[in-house]
Amino acid sequence: MTKRRIAFQGELGANSHEACSTYYPDYEPVPCATFEEAFEAVKTGACELGMIPVENSIAGRVADVHHLLPSSGLKIIGERFKPIHFQLMANPGVALEDIKTVASMPIALGQCRKTIRRLKARTEAAGDTAGAAKLLAEHPDPAKAAISPALAAEIYGLHILLRDIEDEHSNTTRFLVMTADPSPPAPPFTAPCITSFVFRVRNLPAALYKAMGGFATNGVNISKLESYMEGAAWSATFFYAEADGRPEDRGLALAFEELRFFSERFEILGVYPADPFRTRG
Repeated sequence: MTKRRIAFQGELGANSHEACSTYYPDYEPVPCATFEEAFEAVKTGACELGMIPVENSIAGRVADVHHLLPSSGLKIIGERFKPIHFQLMANPGVALEDIKTVASMPIALGQCRKTIRRLKARTEAAGDTAGAAKLLAEHPDPAKAAISPALAAEIYGLHILLRDIEDEHSNTTRFLVMTADPSPPAPPFTAPCITSFVFRVRNLPAALYKAMGGFATNGVNISKLESYMEGAAWSATFFYAEADGRPEDRGLALAFEELRFFSERFEILGVYPADPFRTRG
């Protein structure tokens, strides 16, 4: 029987790869060079699912993903929160005191400033964390280390010099799980749910205020509301939003009815169980 596949952006050993392995251990993780390629792998059926990072508790939202979601034709069927831990790794035999340069993606370098400063090392930007580890394995350098997830050291045969070197140990990335199924099964009725949707308001005075009014009057919590521009059209502002509940819930149904009246475009991207991580601490 052919193993089901799940697409992610990055090299093998990336945080997204770890997320795939943790939450979908029965699926084969498939690395993709770009987010576009990851979405396309799911859309064409090459992969059954996609694991896409959308925001980080320190770095904020992941660039480009919100632009790709509405046009992807995919549906969101789940969310997963993953604590992010970075390891300092080098070629076998290299000692910590030998390190003069540390390579990783800029966001990871920024999240490990204290350790880099303590080592008095230079930084070198890489396309992604696992890519930095892979490059170091392919081109050994006794004066260089990479910052990457632990899985990358295992895959590329590197030695971990320091563990969990992130400045903020609460560092967490939220992932969305995507499918090409246009009508995925509804989540269990026992689970608290999130509904993700996009909309563009009509060109009317105070249209956004009026469009969102139905959520307040019907007691619906909006947990996320973000704007983004479509192409170069400054006047065409899209909004990506997430609301607690399901579209068939009376309060959310009434709120959506009002939103549609003041919007020229409205689309539900997915209804999925809220990750229990939301209620921790």
